[in-house]
Amino acid sequence: MRCPYCGHDDTQVKDSRPTEDNTAIRRRRYCSACGGRFTTFERVQLRELTIVKKTGKRVPFDRDKLMRSVQIALRKRPVEPERIERMVSGIVRRLESMGEPEIQSDIIGGLVMQGLESLDAVAYVRFASVYKNFHEAKDFSNFLGRLEDGDEDSFD
Repeated sequence: MRCPYCGHDDTQVKDSRPTEDNTAIRRRRYCSACGGRFTTFERVQLRELTIVKKTGKRVPFDRDKLMRSVQIALRKRPVEPERIERMVSGIVRRLESMGEPEIQSDIIGGLVMQGLESLDAVAYVRFASVYKNFHEAKDFSNFLGRLEDGDEDSFD
Protein backbone atom coordinates (compact mmCIF):
# COMPACT_ATOMS: atom_id res chain seq x y z
CA MET A 1 0.00 0.00 0.00
CA ARG A 2 1.38 3.39 -0.99
CA CYS A 3 1.94 5.92 1.81
CA PRO A 4 -0.45 8.90 1.43
CA TYR A 5 2.16 11.25 2.93
CA CYS A 6 5.39 10.48 1.07
CA GLY A 7 4.30 8.06 -1.68
CA HIS A 8 6.63 5.27 -0.51
CA ASP A 9 5.43 1.92 -1.90
CA ASP A 10 6.19 -0.29 1.08
CA THR A 11 4.11 0.23 4.24
CA GLN A 12 3.63 -2.16 7.13
CA VAL A 13 0.35 -3.32 8.66
CA LYS A 14 0.53 -2.78 12.43
CA ASP A 15 -3.01 -3.83 13.37
CA SER A 16 -5.98 -5.45 11.61
CA ARG A 17 -9.51 -5.87 12.92
CA PRO A 18 -13.02 -6.10 11.53
CA THR A 19 -15.24 -3.02 11.58
CA GLU A 20 -18.19 -2.98 13.98
CA ASP A 21 -20.64 -4.17 11.34
CA ASN A 22 -18.17 -6.79 10.01
CA THR A 23 -18.42 -5.45 6.44
CA ALA A 24 -14.76 -4.44 6.19
CA ILE A 25 -11.33 -4.96 7.68
CA ARG A 26 -9.70 -1.91 9.26
CA ARG A 27 -5.91 -1.88 8.94
CA ARG A 28 -3.59 0.52 10.77
CA ARG A 29 -0.48 1.04 8.68
CA TYR A 30 2.97 2.52 9.24
CA CYS A 31 5.39 3.94 6.66
CA SER A 32 9.00 3.10 7.43
CA ALA A 33 10.22 5.85 5.09
CA CYS A 34 8.51 8.87 6.71
CA GLY A 35 7.04 7.43 9.93
CA GLY A 36 3.48 8.29 8.88
CA ARG A 37 0.55 6.33 10.26
CA PHE A 38 -2.75 5.88 8.43
CA THR A 39 -5.78 3.61 8.25
CA THR A 40 -7.11 1.66 5.30
CA PHE A 41 -10.34 -0.32 4.92
CA GLU A 42 -10.64 -3.51 2.91
CA ARG A 43 -14.14 -4.46 1.68
CA VAL A 44 -15.51 -7.37 -0.29
CA GLN A 45 -16.85 -6.34 -3.67
CA LEU A 46 -19.30 -8.92 -4.96
CA ARG A 47 -19.63 -7.53 -8.47
CA GLU A 48 -18.79 -4.54 -10.61
CA LEU A 49 -21.79 -2.22 -10.72
CA THR A 50 -22.53 0.37 -13.36
CA ILE A 51 -24.81 3.31 -12.67
CA VAL A 52 -27.13 4.46 -15.46
CA LYS A 53 -27.71 8.19 -15.08
CA LYS A 54 -30.93 9.95 -16.10
CA THR A 55 -29.13 11.16 -19.23
CA GLY A 56 -28.34 7.56 -20.19
CA LYS A 57 -24.64 7.95 -19.38
CA ARG A 58 -23.08 4.92 -17.70
CA VAL A 59 -20.49 5.33 -14.94
CA PRO A 60 -18.87 2.83 -12.57
CA PHE A 61 -20.42 2.70 -9.10
CA ASP A 62 -18.29 4.60 -6.57
CA ARG A 63 -18.93 3.80 -2.90
CA ASP A 64 -16.87 6.81 -1.82
CA LYS A 65 -19.05 9.15 -3.90
CA LEU A 66 -22.15 7.69 -2.25
CA MET A 67 -20.57 8.18 1.18
CA ARG A 68 -19.62 11.80 0.37
CA SER A 69 -23.14 12.70 -0.74
CA VAL A 70 -24.61 11.20 2.43
CA GLN A 71 -22.03 13.01 4.58
CA ILE A 72 -22.86 16.32 2.87
CA ALA A 73 -26.54 15.86 3.73
CA LEU A 74 -25.58 15.00 7.31
CA ARG A 75 -23.02 17.79 7.75
CA LYS A 76 -23.24 19.31 11.26
CA ARG A 77 -25.99 16.89 12.26
CA PRO A 78 -25.79 14.77 15.45
CA VAL A 79 -25.42 11.38 13.74
CA GLU A 80 -22.63 8.98 14.72
CA PRO A 81 -20.20 8.04 11.93
CA GLU A 82 -20.85 4.33 12.63
CA ARG A 83 -24.54 4.76 11.78
CA ILE A 84 -23.60 6.51 8.52
CA GLU A 85 -21.20 3.70 7.65
CA ARG A 86 -23.86 1.07 8.40
CA MET A 87 -26.38 2.88 6.23
CA VAL A 88 -24.01 3.17 3.25
CA SER A 89 -22.86 -0.45 3.64
CA GLY A 90 -26.50 -1.55 3.70
CA ILE A 91 -27.22 0.36 0.49
CA VAL A 92 -24.19 -1.18 -1.23
CA ARG A 93 -25.21 -4.69 -0.09
CA ARG A 94 -28.74 -4.13 -1.43
CA LEU A 95 -27.39 -2.91 -4.78
CA GLU A 96 -25.02 -5.87 -5.08
CA SER A 97 -27.72 -8.37 -4.11
CA MET A 98 -30.08 -7.09 -6.83
CA GLY A 99 -28.14 -9.27 -9.26
CA GLU A 100 -28.13 -6.63 -11.97
CA PRO A 101 -24.84 -5.26 -13.33
CA GLU A 102 -26.52 -1.94 -14.23
CA ILE A 103 -28.51 0.09 -11.69
CA GLN A 104 -30.60 3.16 -12.45
CA SER A 105 -29.42 6.22 -10.50
CA ASP A 106 -32.93 6.89 -9.18
CA ILE A 107 -32.88 3.53 -7.37
CA ILE A 108 -29.79 4.63 -5.46
CA GLY A 109 -31.38 8.01 -4.72
CA GLY A 110 -34.46 6.27 -3.38
CA LEU A 111 -32.38 4.01 -1.13
CA VAL A 112 -30.47 7.02 0.21
CA MET A 113 -33.76 8.83 0.85
CA GLN A 114 -35.05 5.81 2.82
CA GLY A 115 -31.87 5.61 4.87
CA LEU A 116 -31.71 9.33 5.63
CA GLU A 117 -35.38 9.43 6.59
CA SER A 118 -34.64 7.00 9.42
CA LEU A 119 -31.37 8.71 10.43
CA ASP A 120 -32.13 12.43 10.44
CA ALA A 121 -35.09 14.47 9.20
CA VAL A 122 -33.02 17.55 8.34
CA ALA A 123 -30.53 15.52 6.30
CA TYR A 124 -33.47 13.83 4.59
CA VAL A 125 -34.85 17.20 3.44
CA ARG A 126 -31.38 18.45 2.45
CA PHE A 127 -30.79 15.40 0.26
CA ALA A 128 -34.31 15.64 -1.18
CA SER A 129 -33.67 19.25 -2.18
CA VAL A 130 -30.86 18.11 -4.47
CA TYR A 131 -32.28 14.74 -5.49
CA LYS A 132 -35.68 16.17 -6.39
CA ASN A 133 -34.11 19.33 -7.84
CA PHE A 134 -35.76 22.05 -5.75
CA HIS A 135 -35.60 25.46 -7.44
CA GLU A 136 -37.47 27.78 -5.07
CA ALA A 137 -38.37 28.08 -1.39
CA LYS A 138 -41.91 26.96 -2.18
CA ASP A 139 -40.50 23.62 -3.34
CA PHE A 140 -39.32 23.05 0.25
CA SER A 141 -42.70 23.97 1.71
CA ASN A 142 -44.52 21.76 -0.83
CA PHE A 143 -42.22 18.84 0.01
CA LEU A 144 -42.61 19.35 3.75
CA GLY A 145 -46.37 19.57 3.34
CA ARG A 146 -46.43 16.29 1.44
CA LEU A 147 -44.15 14.75 4.08
CA GLU A 148 -46.65 15.68 6.79
CA ASP A 149 -49.41 14.12 4.66
CA GLY A 150 -47.23 11.02 4.15
CA ASP A 151 -47.06 11.46 0.37
CA GLU A 152 -43.55 12.69 -0.51
CA ASP A 153 -43.43 10.51 -3.66
CA SER A 154 -45.91 12.78 -5.42
CA PHE A 155 -43.45 15.69 -5.55
CA ASP A 156 -42.69 16.70 -9.15
